[in-house]
Amino acid sequence: MQMATAHSNLASKKRKRQKAGLNEWLQRLLLIFSLLAIAAVLVLPLLMLFVQAFIDSDGIFIGPQNFVSYFQSEILVQSLQNTVFVSSITTILAVSLAFVYAFAITRTNVYGKTIFRYSALLPLFAPTMMHGIALMYLFGNQGLITNGFFDTIPGFKIDLYGPIGIIMAETIYTFPQAFLILMVALSGADQRLYEAADSMGASGLKKFFTITLPSAKYGLISSIFVVFTLCFTDYGAPKIVGGQYNVLATDVYKQVIGQQNMGMGATVGMILMLPALLAFAVDQLTQRKQQVAGSSKAVPYQIKRNPLRDRLAFLYCSLISLAVCVLFLAVFIAASVKIWPYNMTFTLEHFAFDSFTGDGLTAYKNSLLAAVLTAIFGTIFTFIFAYMIEKFRGMIGLRKLSTFLSLIPLAVPGLVIGLGYIFFFSKQNLSFFGYTIANPFHFLYGTIAIIVIANIVHFYSVSFITATTALKKLDKEFELVSESMGVPFYKTFMKVTVPMCLPAILEVAMYYFVNAMVTVSAVIFLYTADFKLAAVSIVNMDDAGNLASAAAMSIFIVATNILVRVIYELIVKWMKNRKSMKEEL
Repeated sequence: MQMATAHSNLASKKRKRQKAGLNEWLQRLLLIFSLLAIAAVLVLPLLMLFVQAFIDSDGIFIGPQNFVSYFQSEILVQSLQNTVFVSSITTILAVSLAFVYAFAITRTNVYGKTIFRYSALLPLFAPTMMHGIALMYLFGNQGLITNGFFDTIPGFKIDLYGPIGIIMAETIYTFPQAFLILMVALSGADQRLYEAADSMGASGLKKFFTITLPSAKYGLISSIFVVFTLCFTDYGAPKIVGGQYNVLATDVYKQVIGQQNMGMGATVGMILMLPALLAFAVDQLTQRKQQVAGSSKAVPYQIKRNPLRDRLAFLYCSLISLAVCVLFLAVFIAASVKIWPYNMTFTLEHFAFDSFTGDGLTAYKNSLLAAVLTAIFGTIFTFIFAYMIEKFRGMIGLRKLSTFLSLIPLAVPGLVIGLGYIFFFSKQNLSFFGYTIANPFHFLYGTIAIIVIANIVHFYSVSFITATTALKKLDKEFELVSESMGVPFYKTFMKVTVPMCLPAILEVAMYYFVNAMVTVSAVIFLYTADFKLAAVSIVNMDDAGNLASAAAMSIFIVATNILVRVIYELIVKWMKNRKSMKEEL
């Protein structure tokens, strides 16, 4: 009897070892496959972009000659100077406005915080071209404000089409990004520091400069670099209100599409990456220092009663929120009247897009499809890959490499991704300094798949960080217990990890969808005549002079994104309520 029991135990242990071995091999294969997928859609296109910058139109290596030619061209160098100028001014304006706004939300008892918080985020739901369109309807030659209030001031005129228009549009576009970063930075104050300062008799101004600013310095640095990079690489706003004022983003498009000068386009694309790479390095450094500077013993900041401060905060937040709402309202009115500002009769004819040969609604449907596919496949790949990096044991080198590759898209502008995809996916054969190989991924070029892949890569890093943060909160004992019981990791993943991380998964899906609807830079090189996108159609409508139809398309995109956000909020709220009810029972 004892012999039979011993044999049974040995057989059971052998089966567990076999399962463990199979489990480990399956994990390795999944991680290697995922790494190869990232290499195919990120590393190789960027490598082709790099190679293209050092060869001529015949594929002959010419070294840095393209860069020499770039800096010898006065027009191209002027574009670089223009880009640095508008990016610098935008950074100063956006970060300053966002800092005061975030301070009012986090450090005062201002009334209506929730409303102010959501109104500040409204520009995130709109393509950057919409901000330019709104400014045209308000401050353009026939703008409501230009021909209204300012028309009464003799000799006063806003020269919107140029640096002023770009700076205004980019400030609107980057304000929510800076606000989110600074709100987090200002929320992490330690009350003990302020109590110590009070005991020493420090004034409010001194506390601001010696405690508040130093405690938020990493958020300030991060927001400065993020805003500068977003403005530096944006294509939409300069295209709508830039006029003849050239910047790098529009130069890339002109070099590649207009002049078919691929080498110079790749050169400008690499220059576009410089501030993004710097911002990435600074962001990683500040995050590490911020983690080191944090303390588990910190006491949450307590807002003191100050009616005058709260009234001033309410006035400031109201003005900012009103400005944002006026922009959205101007676009809605422009899309809903016959001819702005001559015939203000209400109409919905612009929403039919008849003046744009019927491509408008088709483009909107295409964008919905692309956004849904981006959200589905992007969320699945992102969460599974983050799970493999965070929860698999062993393969430390591969997991570190995977983390590094997952963060690279943070430093790659959308235009550069689109440009790299042209150089890589459009070629049937790939040439690397005299060596030619067949391109196995050429079949993706000109399909919806390449647009979806470009969107996933473009917005991958933020989604990956979100997923990784959620996974880090889970107890590692789940995987250890599953291994000891011989349960395959994929069963643990489906039955334990996914349900517990569902709010984060939904957040990732919502993030992918919203950004896929509004982006233009990553797909401006990739769409085809048979598959136009809503954001790209806004640019085409503006070029054709159909500004009212462009405004209507912008409203479609904003309404869709807000609806998706509302659905996300309702689902998360329902999940929280259900969880609390279970805990009570």
